[in-house]
Amino acid sequence: MSSILSRLVVGTLPLVPRALVKRVASRYVAGETLEDAARVMKSLAGEGAMATLDVLGESVTRPEQTEAARDEYIRALDAIEREKLNANVSVKPTAVGLAIDERLARENCAAICRAAGRHGNFVRLDMEDSPHTEGTIRLALDLKREFPNVGTVLQAYLRRSLKDIDRLAAVKMNVRVCKGIYVERRKIAWKDHDTIVRNFGVLVDKLLSSGCYVGIATHDEACIQMALTSIDRLRLTPDRYEFQMLLGVDPLLRKILTDGGHRLRVYVPYGRDWYAYSTRRLKENPSIAGHVLRATFGLGPATG
Repeated sequence: MSSILSRLVVGTLPLVPRALVKRVASRYVAGETLEDAARVMKSLAGEGAMATLDVLGESVTRPEQTEAARDEYIRALDAIEREKLNANVSVKPTAVGLAIDERLARENCAAICRAAGRHGNFVRLDMEDSPHTEGTIRLALDLKREFPNVGTVLQAYLRRSLKDIDRLAAVKMNVRVCKGIYVERRKIAWKDHDTIVRNFGVLVDKLLSSGCYVGIATHDEACIQMALTSIDRLRLTPDRYEFQMLLGVDPLLRKILTDGGHRLRVYVPYGRDWYAYSTRRLKENPSIAGHVLRATFGLGPATG
């Protein structure tokens, strides 16, 4: 599928029937319920992959919405323990109140971290768009003082990320490195693809060299190759890092990595807000939009 056609689909997304988007989304979203997500995580476990659970929803505007998100994460952590799943959770700070009040976000995240601590589990604070970068890092550092089981994310396309490592490495933060998907201004974000890939490699290498546990979150084989080079140079064992991928994206690469003896975790989103998540993913990743065309003509999803 050419990039031109994919972008054409993105441009006409408002005209695409919701049912068709849901059909395509089923590849990338576990479902609307926790039970749906549990089934997907069990299937991933059968492939030798771990999971991180994301309750869909972000940028909420009312405190009661943040409480609902908090309670669902606690329910998810209880289910992970009960079902003996090899999984943790990823929390979008704006879903628990960061855009409303940092203290509210801190209280909600603390409750989630306490629940995770009871089960010996882990909480990742996802990184969203640039207005929330500093607030998320501050929140992660603050929580880390009380909860050792918390980590966060750095985005390789942000110019600031290389210096942000110093603050996170000082407390041995568990850090996921990803390229970044939000549309940002050139003033704060690298725009050239090759530059972003090189910066990804630099961030991973600096974090691993600092003794941090790193989640290497990418489907880009150039990024993976650079990460493997750092792992080899530092002679790291697989308990010092993991690769991470999105649900439904490049299962062959996923298998290559697990067959190679590397730990791999799949990002498993679920919830009633699947439509907003799916349309945003399609807009941010035009290549995925090709699946919409395939579904339109009754074709199955492209195999990876």
